[in-house]
Order: sequence, then structure tokens, then C-alpha cells
Amino acid sequence: MAYKAVIDLTRNAQKDNPKENAATPFPAPEPARPEATVASLPSELQEGLKSLGWPGLMPVQATAIPYVLAGNDLVVQSRTGSGKTGAFLLPMLTRLDPAQKAAQALVLCPTRELARQIYDEFARMTADQPIERRLRAVAVYGGTRYGPQLEAFESGAQLVIGTPGRVLDHLERRTLNLDRLKMLVLDEADEMLSMGFYPDMRKLKRYLPAKRQGAMFSATMPHQVQRVGREFLKDQGFLAMSGGTFHVDLMAHRAYAVDPMEKDRVLARLIEMENPSAALVFANRRSEVEYLATYLRNSGYEADGISSDLTQKAREEVMGKLRKGRLRLLVATDVAARGIDIADLSHVFQYDIPQDREYYIHRAGRTARAGKAGVSIALVTPAEKPAILGIAQRYELPLEWRDVPTDESVAARIGERLTVLLEDQLRERTSLQRERLARFVPVIKSLVDEGEPELLAMLLDDVYHRMLRSLPPLPAADPNDPVAGNDDAEGGIAYTEDFAGESFSSGDDTAEGEAPEGGDGAPPKKKRRKKRRKTGEGGAEGSEGAEPREAQEAPEAGDEG
Repeated sequence: MAYKAVIDLTRNAQKDNPKENAATPFPAPEPARPEATVASLPSELQEGLKSLGWPGLMPVQATAIPYVLAGNDLVVQSRTGSGKTGAFLLPMLTRLDPAQKAAQALVLCPTRELARQIYDEFARMTADQPIERRLRAVAVYGGTRYGPQLEAFESGAQLVIGTPGRVLDHLERRTLNLDRLKMLVLDEADEMLSMGFYPDMRKLKRYLPAKRQGAMFSATMPHQVQRVGREFLKDQGFLAMSGGTFHVDLMAHRAYAVDPMEKDRVLARLIEMENPSAALVFANRRSEVEYLATYLRNSGYEADGISSDLTQKAREEVMGKLRKGRLRLLVATDVAARGIDIADLSHVFQYDIPQDREYYIHRAGRTARAGKAGVSIALVTPAEKPAILGIAQRYELPLEWRDVPTDESVAARIGERLTVLLEDQLRERTSLQRERLARFVPVIKSLVDEGEPELLAMLLDDVYHRMLRSLPPLPAADPNDPVAGNDDAEGGIAYTEDFAGESFSSGDDTAEGEAPEGGDGAPPKKKRRKKRRKTGEGGAEGSEGAEPREAQEAPEAGDEG
């Protein structure tokens, strides 16, 4: 079965409803334009390529550059390292006016390292330009002095590259003006949301001129990223890149080779790196569900689990927390998760590889609702590797193997995210509040100098987890948006639950008396339907698509039943 067909199956879309049957998050750009070649590029771009020493154009550049040169707003899904930086920097060589000493292009990115990398590439690209028509850029990010950035603004840098927080600082201080902005680029939009930059991006939007060209690049295209595209761009076209061709590859499938004894710790690291807005964690056995839910809670995450061991009352309590937005991670077995449709689900973590290959597709399809997309992450032990390779081959999945993040990389990510959150709060403080803060600067220096940084780390850990829980929601759902989710009225995650007053057997994870679900996703006739406020489109049950006919959760040694 082909990959696209499988994803279409799991979306359970109505064939006669284009809103539910969207294959891509945005329409393709119109009119269609042929791919660029070096010979077809304007002379300025050819000179830029020569300065960089590139022999030719990479696929994403050849495909995207004609649309950017034509002034189209564009959303491009392209993996890191595919050459997307050149896809938006090269056209600037003709789109920007060197005679105009003002910010004409703004590139927003998630980290200072990426900002510096883009700046260095642009500097190389323009190094051979004559002085009188050389374009200038400035990198703008936190942790550095304001002086050089102010000097670059005053001297008329045409390109500003930076993180949303520091760019917003300059806009609010009126040291940066964007009235003459021609181009806005959001680079690695999914990472910017993961880092917690969305509130800053919303505030920054007030300073953008209404008439501008926009482009957004992202390695993944979950629904939050799609909404950002609709919020910052106009009449945007969508390009999904893979090996130089267009294709629908909205789902990201990642695999990590893990030591069985380190599986729980690796899961926690991945959750920290991804920072999902809402996620399902799938395990094959009930005992693992209980263990993982406890482990994640003890690690500071808002997590809970459901399995057939739970009474209906306990299950309702878990679902209540989910509905009210007090739960970000739900750990479940395949059968216990039936009937629970979480809107705006960004990630699925496959803690265990299912023995039935089709279960992998149904799990991953939880994030592929009605044209949305997300990320499926599999933790693969050596014993499970043949199974995941077989699944990828059978369903033609674009499986990407990644290295497990180190403790150091996780700590760096947490530090960056915490800095973003704290800087955002600092901007809201009054002058009097800032004076009060000054009293504690000597205390902090003393704690560090006297070898007691653990006291400060303890406070930061508490602050970090509190701030994550109180973050404002990601892009709000638009009921007229074909990819919009169903945000609960109380600010939590909307969901539907098919189980209403049914009891569970202690022997396995099927509901007592429940007939196997059919291939069309219809619920058994005897089930009563229980609707929560604002369920999915039309409030229909069975939105998971076809479920396998047999439960795959054989009890392990030590499990009852």
C-alpha cells in the first residue's frame, strides 16, 4: 500500500468534502513556473553563486527561486540541509535596493547560531559586489551587545537576520523601523514555535507593513505551522520538496536507535527537544503505560495514562484533564486509545514498535487529520529494527533516522527556550519593576562565584516548568480554516470519546462486549455516542479510519490476564 494512500485512509475524509479531503495545507503556487537553471538566473544571482563557489542550484533552490523572483508568497517544506537558505537569500540580490539605506528584508529564525550562519552566507554571497551597490546585512540576537546592531541599523543595513525576541526589542525601542520592508522570511518555522517564539511573533506582526512579500520554510508542516503561514502570508502557494520533485510529504517519520535500558530517558529527551503542544505516547502493554505515565510526571511533564485497567470514572478524570488543557502527554495502548480523537495533535511517540505493522500507520495517522500533518517518532531497539524497516518498506514511508540527542544538547535547548521565555517577560516589566530586579543581581553573582549555582538552578527549573504550563496557546483555530483544529472552549484540547459508561475487562484492552471496528471506521452499533463540546468536523465518530480487527496487546509476564 502506497504511503499517500495509507495517510488518506487514516484521515477518514469524506470524499465529497474538499474541506476534509485536503491533500496539502495550501494550494500549489499559480501560475506554475519551470525550474530555474544557473543560465536562466539574473546576472546578480549568477555572481552570487560564483562568490559562494556553488557548482549549481540545489533542488529546493531551482524550484522555489522562480516564485520568489516573481513576488509570490510561498510556503516551502524542505528538510534541514537541503539548501533552503540559498532559496531565499539569492533572490534578495535583485529584490533589494542597495541605494535605499533602510531595512528591506527581515529573516526570522529560531537560534542565534542559525542567524549567524545565514548572515555569514549572505556576506559571502555579496563579497564580490562593487562597493557602491553592495547590500549590507546585520545579525540581531540576544546575548550580544546592542551597540554593533544599532550601528548597522544607522548605516542602513538592507537585510536584518535575527531571532524574534531581539528583533522585537529593537522595534519596541524604536531603534529599528520596518516601514520600507519588502520581504519577510520565516526560517525553520516549526523550530520557532517549539522554542516558544509565537507570542513574540504575534507582537512583532504589528510592526510589519501590510504590503510585503513573504516566504516560510519549515522541515515539518504540523497544523500550528500551517496557521502561522496563513497568519503572516497572503495567497501563499505550497511546495513540498523531496529529491527535487513535488510530492505530498506532510508527515515526518523519524526513528531513533535506542538501548532498551535507556528507552525511558531517551523518550524524555525527545519530548524536551520537540516540546509538543499535545502528544500521544503509544506502548504495547498496560504495565508500560502505567510506568511511563508515572515516569513522565516525575520528570516534570503533564502526563497521564489510560488502559483497560482504569475504571470508567478514572478514565473520565483523565479525559477531563485533557479537555481542560492540563495534560500535554497521554500515554495509551492502541485499543485503549480507540475513540479518543485529540484535535491539534502535533506528535505521536511510538515507544514500542507494534507487532502488527498496520498499527504503526494508525498511530501515525493520529496527527494527519483533514489535511493536517505532524511528526511520528519511533524509539527502536535492536530487536525492533527489522520490524520498523519492514513497515517503512511496505508503506513507502520517508523514514528519517536521527541520532539520539545528548544530555548536553538537551540542556542547551532548555537554556535557549528558558531565555526566550524570560526575555519575553522582561519586556513586560515596568521601570520600577526593573529597579527591583537590580537588587538580586549581586545575589546571583554571589551564588555563582561561591560555588552554589545549584540554588539558582533549582529556581530556574521551577520557573521553566511553570512557564511552560502557562504559555499562551499556539495559533488559534479558525473555524473556516480547512486545517483548523477544534480548540476546546476552556482553552484546552478538544477531543471526542466514544466510550460512554462501558466497562472494561481485566483480561485485555478491549471494551467488554465490543465488536471489532470495521474497515470504514464506523463504531459498533451497540455503542452510545458521547459528544464533548466542539468535537471534530460534524462531530463524527470513528475519525481514525480503519482499525485492525484484532488487538495487538498481548500481556507480558507479570500482567494480569
